[in-house]
Amino acid sequence: MPVVVVAGLHADARRATVEQLLREVPGSAVLHHDLSNGPMGTVRRGVRDATGDVSQDEVPLVNDCACCALREDLVPELERLAGGGLTRLAVVELWDSVEPRTMAEVIAAHGDGAFRLSSVMTAVDPALVLPYLSNGDDLAEAGLAAAPRDGRTVGDTFARQLEYAPVLSVAESPAAGPDDLALLRQLHPLALQLGITSGQLGAAALAGFDVAAAATAQHPACARLPHDCDEDGVGTLVWQRRRPFHSGRLYEALEELCCAAVRSRGRFWLADRPDSLLAWEAAGGALCVEHAGPWMAALPDAAWEMVPAERRAAAALDWHSEHGDRCQHLVFTSPDLDRAGLLALLDSCLLTDAEIASGSAARPGPTGFDRLLDPVA
Repeated sequence: MPVVVVAGLHADARRATVEQLLREVPGSAVLHHDLSNGPMGTVRRGVRDATGDVSQDEVPLVNDCACCALREDLVPELERLAGGGLTRLAVVELWDSVEPRTMAEVIAAHGDGAFRLSSVMTAVDPALVLPYLSNGDDLAEAGLAAAPRDGRTVGDTFARQLEYAPVLSVAESPAAGPDDLALLRQLHPLALQLGITSGQLGAAALAGFDVAAAATAQHPACARLPHDCDEDGVGTLVWQRRRPFHSGRLYEALEELCCAAVRSRGRFWLADRPDSLLAWEAAGGALCVEHAGPWMAALPDAAWEMVPAERRAAAALDWHSEHGDRCQHLVFTSPDLDRAGLLALLDSCLLTDAEIASGSAARPGPTGFDRLLDPVA
């Protein structure tokens, strides 16, 4: 039994996508876990088909976590639908803030012949892309937290929903202008964008999905980031350099850099952490900086064979005779992007020739990055 995951904070677009799939693929069934009652201790599970509701049940929380209950209940329900032999396509409609990657990996890991993950879609209203991406509110403030300690923001959650899915189901929105559509294209240029009423969602839902390849595409070391672009008032700046950042100057510039674009991401290199590949993810003014493993150049030759082929290929494409795969590769996407100002700011944070010659910047003493990357337990 093929299974398609449909995600999205844009609830109206998501529901319209699900209804369209029911129309296009006869014999489909929709499985949805409503997490809005999680604070009260339960999750509502519903199953419906083209004729209406088939069942409604309550599922108890697992470890006081609504999202954990979803994970625990999802696979048995899919097995039940597959065992009935009547469901041509199972549509897993995720609750608003649930990210598709987690659920896709759960489904792929447990598909034992009874069911298989056939696609992942994120439903989008183009007129809402900028407001949601710019929203730095915590999900809890918006009533969308999936767990008591859910620290995500609306902006970063929406960005991950959008960028993981290979298919975007796009609502027809009279309020959307050319700039909204340009922003959507630049944020995820590799996605197949289909109108909800295009008549093509059913075929896309059955096309197949490689969960390992999708995970690789999200890893900072080998992510397929957007290219430089400028259209309809929306710009994407790709910044690549071959010298490390000065930790102190970059830390002082973080707030300005986060506010310079509605979305930025990539990988970077600090002079005082030469072995660490660092990941950069920012949306809605909120920044996440974290370790993403070592640079390949920091590994002994014997360890290379233990690294996935995609990671080795990405390093080879970036390889430099002196620095190996160490590099700066950051991408900024936003309406009204100040390219000149952003370039000047980023370049000012790099080591100068004098600092490289003296080696002093590789031993800067405590910096703000120590608190970000090495928090006290």
